[in-house]
Amino acid sequence: MAPSDQLNYPIHQRTLDNGLRVVVSPDHSVPMVAVNLWYDVGSRDERPGEHGWAHLFEHLMFSGSDHVATGEHLNLLQSLGGAVNATTWFDRTNYFETLPVGALELALWMEADRLASLPAHLDEASVDTQREVVKEEKRQRYDNVPYGDAMQQLVRLVFGPDHPYGHTTIGSMADLDTATAERAANFFRNHYRPDNAVLTLVGDVSAKDGFKRAERAFGHLPAWNRRQRPPITSLPPLQGVPVLQVTARVPAAATWFAWRLPPRDTPEFDACELAMVALGGGQTSRLHQQLVRNLGVAAGAGASAVPLVGGNSFGLVQLRALPGADAGAAIEAALIEVERLVTDGPTAAELARAKAQYAREWLSELASLDSRADMISAYTTLHSDPERINRRLAEVEAVTLDQVAAACAAYLQPGQRAQLDYQQEVGDAQA
Repeated sequence: MAPSDQLNYPIHQRTLDNGLRVVVSPDHSVPMVAVNLWYDVGSRDERPGEHGWAHLFEHLMFSGSDHVATGEHLNLLQSLGGAVNATTWFDRTNYFETLPVGALELALWMEADRLASLPAHLDEASVDTQREVVKEEKRQRYDNVPYGDAMQQLVRLVFGPDHPYGHTTIGSMADLDTATAERAANFFRNHYRPDNAVLTLVGDVSAKDGFKRAERAFGHLPAWNRRQRPPITSLPPLQGVPVLQVTARVPAAATWFAWRLPPRDTPEFDACELAMVALGGGQTSRLHQQLVRNLGVAAGAGASAVPLVGGNSFGLVQLRALPGADAGAAIEAALIEVERLVTDGPTAAELARAKAQYAREWLSELASLDSRADMISAYTTLHSDPERINRRLAEVEAVTLDQVAAACAAYLQPGQRAQLDYQQEVGDAQA
């Protein structure tokens, strides 16, 4: 299939009277179904003093409800052959199951039961338990691993600590400590509601049957007025190159560059993302070829774009120095490559490779029921347009060399970056 061809996954959508948006995409290839619930709440919705609460609530959602005991949601569906999980991000919290179609009714009933009744079952013991789980996750994944706090440092540099994107989903220990059962229940009531959710079903279910099951499970829940966020304001590019230097127990010196980019799924963001692939997306990219292979001044070098919907996304370059060396030579060489990309833009061959890489990753995601359901939920939640999953390849394929060159000049100037430097503590063993 040529990347310019539009895909043709069936999309059927309906909004229940209480505001729940339901999307069904039948796929009868296997007797399985993916159930995906996106709630339009992420770390950008946390108020000061609540950093980490969206993620904490992801855990609390498994604490039990009117008819489902603590831990029973996972145990029941897994015992029937289902895979169950949940994740939190800047722009959303999602809950998902992939299971035999015979278990669909149970999965929907349990999702509706906790949406209807979870606050009444929150107590200090359940909040304390899940708070400790989240704290341990923070220790293991962020605090006690090399470069584990890099994203926390970068978003502060790029957006500022008071911006909705200026902190990460893991939050802070101090803010997690302020969570109580009462405050958690209020957080739930503000964000967990039918009108603030999207339910997507992908798999061996017809549209008619999917809507009927969704109505039976969720239709009795009361309608609320959908929460409105304040108007979104896009930040201009950074100026003055803010730099943060961190000394830590890391195996090698490392540096990140970061830029403010346009919001996701816009032509300008697509152009920036393709430029970042040309710059540092894989072993054929400019950074890897020049810094790692030709000059030998870095152990690793790469670039990527992080798509966000709330006014800005951001782009990253990561450089890892050679063992025992500082990152100075790698930084100098990387800035030369960034400047060259800004001045000349990518070549036609680089743009073609970047588009092919995007298409490969996009089609790979859509190939599985669970990932396809998640992407449908994303485009329904963020853009009110689930059909867009069938058009995204055509949108990216339509980006021209001139558009990428213009995006590089507008958003990727070396003087518009933030910079995070990790230096090794004296006496650390060299990797």
